[in-house]
Amino acid sequence: MSLRIYNTLTRAVEPFAPIEPGHVRMYVCGITVYDLCHMGHARMNVAFDVVYRWLKASGLRVTYVRNITDIEDKIIRRAVERGLTIRELTDEMIAAMHRDFAALGISAPTHEPRATDYVPQMLDIIGQLQAKGLAYQAKGGDVNYAVRKFDGYGKLSGKSVDQLRAGERVAVQDDKDDPLDFVLWKHAKADEPAEAKWASPWGDGRPGWHIECSAMSCALLGEHFDIHGGGMDLQFPHHENEIAQSEGATGRPFVNTWMHNGFVNVDNEKMSKSLGNFFTIADVLEKYDGETLRFFMLRTQYRGPINYSDATLDDARTALRRLYTALDGVSPAGSEHIDWSSGPAAAFKAAMDEDFNTPAALAVLFDLASELNRSRSPADAALLKSLGGVLGVLQQTPRDYLQSGSGLDEASIQAQIDARAAAKAERNFAEADRIRAELLAAGIELKDSASGTTWVNIGVRA
Repeated sequence: MSLRIYNTLTRAVEPFAPIEPGHVRMYVCGITVYDLCHMGHARMNVAFDVVYRWLKASGLRVTYVRNITDIEDKIIRRAVERGLTIRELTDEMIAAMHRDFAALGISAPTHEPRATDYVPQMLDIIGQLQAKGLAYQAKGGDVNYAVRKFDGYGKLSGKSVDQLRAGERVAVQDDKDDPLDFVLWKHAKADEPAEAKWASPWGDGRPGWHIECSAMSCALLGEHFDIHGGGMDLQFPHHENEIAQSEGATGRPFVNTWMHNGFVNVDNEKMSKSLGNFFTIADVLEKYDGETLRFFMLRTQYRGPINYSDATLDDARTALRRLYTALDGVSPAGSEHIDWSSGPAAAFKAAMDEDFNTPAALAVLFDLASELNRSRSPADAALLKSLGGVLGVLQQTPRDYLQSGSGLDEASIQAQIDARAAAKAERNFAEADRIRAELLAAGIELKDSASGTTWVNIGVRA
């Protein structure tokens, strides 16, 4: 294959070849479903949706697992606060997540396992770790992983155990042998809901967060698979701990290629609830359509930080409209098959094969759109639409997209257009100009041609 991917584990861009020829097995850490998804979740899931789409476009079969964490301290607290069962809360949040993801054009994975369905597999791994001396039960009842007994700990984050300890990145707990040790099984508390407790050899309790992903990935993809992805914030400790658990239990390499997407910044500052610059996907979708939001994400290569602001989203919307405007009025001709060997398709492929370089791939689309504006060629339109489809954009009818989002109904806009035409026929050009300016102030731009007047929604300018 010509595909090259930056591997966090080796800190290098490497040629990619699946373990099983022709078949890629990929796991991405999903959402902890205690609240609505935010822009960081959007960034991660769009990034790995693009990876998924490109692997398939490259002719590979892909088994894609994206988990759901549906048991965790925040979930339990939120359910109790709202007077809901844990299942009621998580079902509600999963439905909201699916709505948000659908708006962003994020594909459904092959498997979307819920952590609570894999508790037996988690208990099995914990038992293996204890049998190998890598796990112990503390005085308080929790079962912890003994980090210093796993020789490879720190290889993903690039730090030794002593460096991690010196950084005081892990809170000290009295019942741990070492502050870096992490929980595999949490001993149940008396005041916790019954549905948050499972029986185990170590007493009633629930799984720790890290063990969930080891269990689900190994169960659905095997003990050794191709790609594991997630946000950069998961590199340590979550993914580091997954490696320790999985390789400690199986004695085999866990994942060949580790991928991590960059953060979302808001006006150049990292998005966080504590800073008050936090946006849910639903918040943003009230102002911008889902395709614009997806396009905005594609303009930055997945490993880089994205700077979120109204200005950058407005610019993305304008850029996306340029592509749809090029497609408007031209009926695509030909099949959806893409010949990757030459022309714009070859340039697009070269960009995507170099660590999923979506900005360079979009540059190819804009070059092709410029050519389409000159040629009005159905073949060029078909290729532009097909290449856009690989990235999950440009699949709407251009006219529908360009007219979407207006606060005015189509009948009233058409009435204004007809009134303007009548004014022009009467040579009342001042009135015709007034109508055009009034519509423009409402975000409606008129386009005159030999075949008549059409309109697009360009949005109200501040």
